[in-house]
Amino acid sequence: MILDKKDIEETHYEVLNVKEDANYEEIRASYRSAALSLHPDKLLKTSETSNSNQTTSERFLKVHKAWEILSDSTTRLFYDKELKSSRREDFLSSEVAEDLSLQDMTVEDAGEILELFYQCRCGDYYAVDSLELQKIGYSLSRDGNNVSISILNVDTLPGSVILPCGSCSLKARLVLSMDNS
Repeated sequence: MILDKKDIEETHYEVLNVKEDANYEEIRASYRSAALSLHPDKLLKTSETSNSNQTTSERFLKVHKAWEILSDSTTRLFYDKELKSSRREDFLSSEVAEDLSLQDMTVEDAGEILELFYQCRCGDYYAVDSLELQKIGYSLSRDGNNVSISILNVDTLPGSVILPCGSCSLKARLVLSMDNS
């Protein structure tokens, strides 16, 4: 694995002080500049404290590791994919306050439409109706107290829907699995 959890704090691009779309020459120039200023041999000639030398040595190792990964097009591509994936996971997990199932939702029958509600911790509600779900390929039906979901299109897979709260910035994920009936 190229991407370490510690690397997310500071990406290899940030270590080398280049943009993520930087070309090879830009990355190389930044690496050379950083490596020359942080090289351990250069530190022997300065009168810095040993604590500072250790920090600078750690920084040099980070710069070298970033160069090893970003200088090779294959490892860079793999790193970019992992970085993008980790950012997406962080974004999704930070956005969602709760995971819900159909059983968690309160159902109201509004004529031909079923409305699903779940109370947010702020007091307002997450809500979705059967028409909105139908637009993305799901059908809701009610038999007494039981609500079931079915897939309308063969192309639609079990998934989830992000529901925003009506008042605050929290969101909930309604998991649409076919065993929720």
